[in-house]
Amino acid sequence: MDKMLLLGNEAIARGARDAGCKVAFAYPGTPSTEITETISKFDDVDSSWTPNEKVALEAAVGSCVGGARSLCCMKHVGLNVAADPLFTAAYVGVNAGLVIVVADDPGMHSSQNEQDSRYYALSAHVPMLEPSDSQEAYDFMRIGYEISEEFDIPVFLRITTRIAHARSEVQLRDKISAPIKAYEKNAAKYVMMPAMARARHVALEANIKKVTEYAEKSEINYVKKGNDVGVITSGMSYQYVCEAMPNASIFKLGMVYPLPINKIKAFASTVKTLYVVEELEPYIENTLKAAGINVIGKELFSSRGELSTNIVLDKLCDTTVEHAKSPELPIRPPVMCPGCPHRAVYYMLKKLKLTATGDIGCYTLGALPPLQGIDTCLCMGGSIPMAMGMEKAQGSDFAKNLVAVIGDSTFIHSGITGLIEAVYTRSTFTVLILDNATTGMTGHQNHPATGYDIKGNAAPKLDIKEMVKATGVKNITVVDPFDLDKLQETLKTETARDELSVVICQRPCVLLDKFEKPSFVINKDKCMNCKACVKLGCPAIEDLKDSVRINQGLCVGCELCISVCPFEAIEKEGA
Repeated sequence: MDKMLLLGNEAIARGARDAGCKVAFAYPGTPSTEITETISKFDDVDSSWTPNEKVALEAAVGSCVGGARSLCCMKHVGLNVAADPLFTAAYVGVNAGLVIVVADDPGMHSSQNEQDSRYYALSAHVPMLEPSDSQEAYDFMRIGYEISEEFDIPVFLRITTRIAHARSEVQLRDKISAPIKAYEKNAAKYVMMPAMARARHVALEANIKKVTEYAEKSEINYVKKGNDVGVITSGMSYQYVCEAMPNASIFKLGMVYPLPINKIKAFASTVKTLYVVEELEPYIENTLKAAGINVIGKELFSSRGELSTNIVLDKLCDTTVEHAKSPELPIRPPVMCPGCPHRAVYYMLKKLKLTATGDIGCYTLGALPPLQGIDTCLCMGGSIPMAMGMEKAQGSDFAKNLVAVIGDSTFIHSGITGLIEAVYTRSTFTVLILDNATTGMTGHQNHPATGYDIKGNAAPKLDIKEMVKATGVKNITVVDPFDLDKLQETLKTETARDELSVVICQRPCVLLDKFEKPSFVINKDKCMNCKACVKLGCPAIEDLKDSVRINQGLCVGCELCISVCPFEAIEKEGA
């Protein structure tokens, strides 16, 4: 078979397809998004973007019970959303195999926290595999389906950002056919009312005991023999240890739950000093210490952020030896793109001095200078309930200066229920739905309100305005955010109301429009250097202190800056 250079995410997608996966569900979330984007290109896998991770896992459980090997993918915070079906899915078990891929984000490259998903495996009693490169990501998908079907249990495959987005060589294998299994009615197994669930809990404990025995024998947990310094590690940390300590004895874990305690005890007896190198929480360390194995771990390593070869060198190697250090790279903070429709909204929120509860998505970047248009950001769908709570705390007068900001994809993900509750509790703040016609921050995936499916084919289109109306909201306005006068008038009117209102700020993401537009320049004879345009925070507008310049390589011709220039100093290039 061929060899390919694949991202970890691409390897997972191809590994799932080659292992006979027939159905895949996901909600896009960095660093997991490319898995489903890749698998959507395979005609022999039925794939879908779902409104949220809970729906994705519920659908995947349904398809595996229906007899098809199934895949469900999400990032770590998405697993919180899917936790409700997860715990019961472990009781239910499977018919055909089910693999749940969860991508953790040490260092929070694109996330609001650093939670460690290994504890979900421990708590839900779901086996968890953890690959350390693209080859293992590919191979472990096949192993995951085999474990799932042999032991009647869903299986986690956990990756981190570095595995998801790093490329390495993959040796492909022959594709498995995995025919659809027959479905047989079995209420005792699939209906989790208390009497059945109690019995299934017993079955789950028996199944995980069998998986533990498997972990003790499996070759995915192996020893790389070296000197009398021992290291227990897994995932990307294994690569760091191999680079930093090529002569050490390494116990490489391919399965992080359940751990092969007896096998690790045997390894510990062969070394003088034993370390655990793991990112985030001391999950492996605490488990081994509870089993009576003396290890050194978080005394040396932080529970925050990513590890690296240099960190392992500094903590575990001879500090008298000079090691090459990677150069420090300049900080590159995230910014909204030139022409982003969200920029106008935050410019106006700041101008009107409104308090804004924010949400997850591109529009979160409106919290940064110079716009500084967001006061809070908690989680997907959290902006509307948070505004509701703030109104409860501060009163209706405060609500006249309060808005909740949420994107179109996020509104569908988990904003609708919050809006229903806000109507039900007679809230009076204003909701802004920033509809840019895509799931922007994760790479422009379609959702039910775009009118297209995962493959770009036409699909039924959710009408957001009608959805809002159906929740009971009476005051609904649709406005182009680049019409600043209309936007300002609308916000003043709606925030003054004594009942809930919704403003849909509707303009497509600038990256969806591929047509070339004229760029703009600043007429130096008219410019008074007032810096009004700089307050937009557009990357194309450069503050040179004594003057302002528009970067022609970045300008997309959105014309927003023209709207804020009081001296009409911004003109089309060549005019």
